[in-house]
Amino acid sequence: MQENERKLQQAEGGTEQISDNTKTPLEESPISEPKESDTAVAEQAEETKSENGSPPESNEETEKASPKEDSDEAIDEIDESNAEDAEDADNEKRHYIPMLDYHAMSMENLVGELQRLVKNEKVQAIHKHVSSIKYEFDQKFQEFLEHKKEEFVSKGGNEIDFRYNSVAKRQFNEVYGEYREKRDQYYKQLEQNLKSNLQKRLEIIEQLKGLIDVEEDINTTYKNFKELQENWKNAGPVPRANYNDVWRTYHHHMEIFYDFLHLNRELRDLDFKHNLEEKEKLVEKAEALADEPDLGKAFRELQTLHKIWKEDIGPVAKEKREEIWERFSNATKAMHQRRQEHFQELEKVYEKNLEKKQEIIEDIAKIAGSVADNHRGIQQQIREVEALRDAFFKAGKVPQKVNEETWGAFKEVVRKFNRNKNAFYKDQKKEQHKNLEKKRELLELAISLKDSDDWAAVTPQMKRIQSDWKKIGHVPRKYSDKIWNEFKNACNHYFDRLHAEKNEAHKEEYENFEKKNDCLNRLKAFQLRGDKKKDLASIKAFLDEWKQYGRIPYNKKHINGKFNKIIDALFKKVGVSKQESELLKYGNKVQELAKTEDNHAIGNERVFIRRKINDSKSEIRQLENNLQFFSDDSEDNPLVKEVINNINKQKETLQTWKEKLKKLNILENKLNREAEEDEDGSEEE
Repeated sequence: MQENERKLQQAEGGTEQISDNTKTPLEESPISEPKESDTAVAEQAEETKSENGSPPESNEETEKASPKEDSDEAIDEIDESNAEDAEDADNEKRHYIPMLDYHAMSMENLVGELQRLVKNEKVQAIHKHVSSIKYEFDQKFQEFLEHKKEEFVSKGGNEIDFRYNSVAKRQFNEVYGEYREKRDQYYKQLEQNLKSNLQKRLEIIEQLKGLIDVEEDINTTYKNFKELQENWKNAGPVPRANYNDVWRTYHHHMEIFYDFLHLNRELRDLDFKHNLEEKEKLVEKAEALADEPDLGKAFRELQTLHKIWKEDIGPVAKEKREEIWERFSNATKAMHQRRQEHFQELEKVYEKNLEKKQEIIEDIAKIAGSVADNHRGIQQQIREVEALRDAFFKAGKVPQKVNEETWGAFKEVVRKFNRNKNAFYKDQKKEQHKNLEKKRELLELAISLKDSDDWAAVTPQMKRIQSDWKKIGHVPRKYSDKIWNEFKNACNHYFDRLHAEKNEAHKEEYENFEKKNDCLNRLKAFQLRGDKKKDLASIKAFLDEWKQYGRIPYNKKHINGKFNKIIDALFKKVGVSKQESELLKYGNKVQELAKTEDNHAIGNERVFIRRKINDSKSEIRQLENNLQFFSDDSEDNPLVKEVINNINKQKETLQTWKEKLKKLNILENKLNREAEEDEDGSEEE
């Protein structure tokens, strides 16, 4: 079972035989942060570890590496990649599938990208992409889950009871399960084919080894040799773990065949010449790659040249072997050096990214250390932290050596903010429950008063209850709508009844308004006849009619002003002084007061008139005092004339108010006599 699992990992690319300093091209590298946790590895036991996408760390051993070691490292890197491709031609597609910045993606976008890859790409070509996506998704989901758990606990929940159903997680698991099913099915069949092909190639090697012991015509032997070469080309892919050993063994015995068999020298030299020409072409192409600006493309082409060198071209003459290989190896080493320099430049970029992320961590730490003490402030800080969090993920990779440390620092400051934020809301919950109790008391009071008919006493009380309700803060959200609706319904019930009562009382007032409006329209159309006595009688008739109508709605009071303005104009036309007209109109008000027989209203009117009398007297005294500042010879002064006119007007006004008071006194005496007569009549009975 363990052997099968090991071979399956080898088939998927899990058993890497590259040295520590060997790195994949940039477009092949998964994200460099953060490293997979033990949990993630346990969950992905069948998965392979992601290749490190950052350039190698500089150390003394690397700096002192010999040219031979550098060359071997470059060749091993090419051989390993070709071994992976050799299992299946579709493996090469991994070079052309973009490795996106999964670290900067949201969980939802990661799910979408995984769906796209599983649906549209060959399963054997997307292993590294899927591993990177799964790693990033697991990290983000774990952080998200911890955040939700802290919220749950802050609201009084027990951590052991915490459950969270994530749509994104469910979708991811479904797509990832589909990928694993396809992958397992593919590699199960592939493993059988690879084993079979390996056996075929081993048999061909054995047959090649046996050629040197066969006693037959040299031409026949050479023909058999060519047939074995053709069979080798068609034998199919083998497991990557066996790829290089099998090819080395094959080439070794091919060279033995050429070097030690007594072949026809002409045939051998012809083969050597052809192979040398083909290898020289490969060397020239490899050397030309130094000018290729696209490093990824250049590296892939170099891989192809190595594959052709190994799989399609036979040996050359012994004296040429080292020379031609040295040229090809040097071209490969030059490409390797270019890539190493490229990774060193990337390391500088990663250092700058690290500075950005450290600044972001510091900014979040400042917010976490000074969480606001109000809801609006915290909501603003939440938006700020979310923006910083997005910026952190978009800042790019950091050096691998500080990757785990940076990721841990980021998670810690975010958790600190969440803990402090949740502590505020936990305290706020206590306050909200106190507010809930206060509002419940007001609700009970409103319900107890909503059917009362004591409008005068209850109306101000209901208004006070509403005012007190507004002063109480928030209550827990799950109770907010319910208690508000109950309170609102109780208040609406009372005030709807109050308004209905008022509307009934106002009905008569609106009827009076309609009658007054009709009277006003007829007054507007009235024309004086020129007979003062008859015209005066007509005007008084309008006044008598007007005073017959009772109260009108408050918002319609302006109609009285219109009526009085027209009456004053008509009185003026018939020669009635303003004072007389005022007294005539006041007679209407006196009669209205007489109808009500309201002593309180009559008393208020007397207080009002006396205040007006006092105001007029005070104004006259002030004006007369002002005259004393002028000399006796200033009577023609316009200012003096104006003061004298104002004194005369105030005296007329004072006389008018005195006459009004007299009428009011007459009314009150009349009402008192009538009251006494009523009492006397009651006693006689």
